Amino acid sequence: MRRLHLVAGIAALFIFLATGIYMRTHHPLVEENRLLFRSRHIYILSAALANLLLGAYVRPAIRWMQWIGSVLLLLSPLLLVTAFIIEPVSGQPPGVFSRLGLYVLLAGTLLHTLATVSAPAA
Repeated sequence: MRRLHLVAGIAALFIFLATGIYMRTHHPLVEENRLLFRSRHIYILSAALANLLLGAYVRPAIRWMQWIGSVLLLLSPLLLVTAFIIEPVSGQPPGVFSRLGLYVLLAGTLLHTLATVSAPAA
């Protein structure tokens, strides 16, 4: 699972860089749309960093909690990249993909934290 988190984190980090390049080279006409792109851009960074950290530091704890937390954390960048692609164009405040992506990121992080804190000391 560690390797999968590292790969997902590195991939999301490259996507973060790509979305930054996209935002620098494509200037939306409406200022609000630029802010919508920027917020989703930062969301992608948060998911990338969470996966990179988990890939670097995960240690055995309560297995089922870690497994569910890992699935959620791996799903988060996918939802947040989808939010970057779809939501700002609609010109509406945070939509389904960004909201779900952030909740999934939160839930996965909390499950991993709870699994580590609850695990018996080795």
